[in-house]
Amino acid sequence: MQQRVPTVEEGKDPSSSTRTSHARALPWRLLLILLVFLGICLVFSFISIFTFRYYGVSSILATAKPSFQPCVSEPNSLEQWIKPPSNLLHSMNDKELLWRALFFPRVKKYPFTRIPKIAFMFLSKGPLPLAPLWERFFKGHEGLYSIYMHSLPSFHDEFSPSSVFYKRFIPSQVSEWGKMSMCDAERRLLANALLDISNEWFILLSESCIPLYNFSMIYHYIKKSRYSFMGAFDDPGPYGRGRYNDNMAPEVNITQWRKGSQWFEVDRRLAITIVEDDTFYPKFEAFCRPACYVDEHYFPTMLTILAPNLLANRSITWVDWSRGGPHPATFGRADIKPEFFKRITEGQNCLYNDQPSSVCFLFARKFAPSALEPLLHVAPTVLGF
Repeated sequence: MQQRVPTVEEGKDPSSSTRTSHARALPWRLLLILLVFLGICLVFSFISIFTFRYYGVSSILATAKPSFQPCVSEPNSLEQWIKPPSNLLHSMNDKELLWRALFFPRVKKYPFTRIPKIAFMFLSKGPLPLAPLWERFFKGHEGLYSIYMHSLPSFHDEFSPSSVFYKRFIPSQVSEWGKMSMCDAERRLLANALLDISNEWFILLSESCIPLYNFSMIYHYIKKSRYSFMGAFDDPGPYGRGRYNDNMAPEVNITQWRKGSQWFEVDRRLAITIVEDDTFYPKFEAFCRPACYVDEHYFPTMLTILAPNLLANRSITWVDWSRGGPHPATFGRADIKPEFFKRITEGQNCLYNDQPSSVCFLFARKFAPSALEPLLHVAPTVLGF
């Protein structure tokens, strides 16, 4: 039998069928490799997400915290805007502080429950010798008051953490009686107190002041008053108009010149007016120097010009000038008797909301440290706390 030999057709490559099969197999292999690679990537992705969520968050945040620390203090919620500063110490200078204090809402209705507070601002040289009496006065009224203290920069307080005065000192500077630095200290107190949006009334006191009534009575007296309590009267004598300087014009003319007590109470609107003033301040700083005592004239004159209808035109702090001299009388241990307080609280006549009233003074000064013990003794029966 003759052996049959395979023939090759004309124009065909004998290896073409082999190449065709390889060409068909190659895409499938690439697809398979790609699928395996994608599967491995998905597995690693799930493992990474699981590890980040359950094991790596705290360590990553701990590492990233220093870089993003400033963002934590950004006011991104209402609570952060309305919460008062937890620490009164800050690094702002006076110019920065006054500017910051003037951030205030223009809408009268608050979008949260706001309980108005009284800011008690103590202007002192150093210690507060009558602190135990004030501690008793404030007890049980938390949330209705704030305390701010301005002393000499060199003074370091020693109040315990349980005291209402603990860490209530603001950054201070030296203030001298009768000079503009005294008004600077008062504006500094007001500016710091304005940082708490719940402070509605601001009372300036000294380390020698005492309350004449209990907290509830004083709070409601201030709250219900339609006026702020700052004395501002026209004194034609040498200690009034006699201190006026013609260079005060045209911002202040002599018919607008007023005198009043340094110890005042103002509401939030007037506190802002005092802090934002840059019109009258330069005039008083330059032309009201001893024997023109600026703390007796600056605020009374400025507010009489800008907002006379908001002033009761009297002080609520009692002072005894009957002994004469440049300073009022000081009272010690021997003076603290029930009859002494009757002289202050009884037989007085004034206007309260344009109506006659016998309750005219809420505070009194000046009391020496020796008066503390008898004051604590008579406080429950005479002062009501």
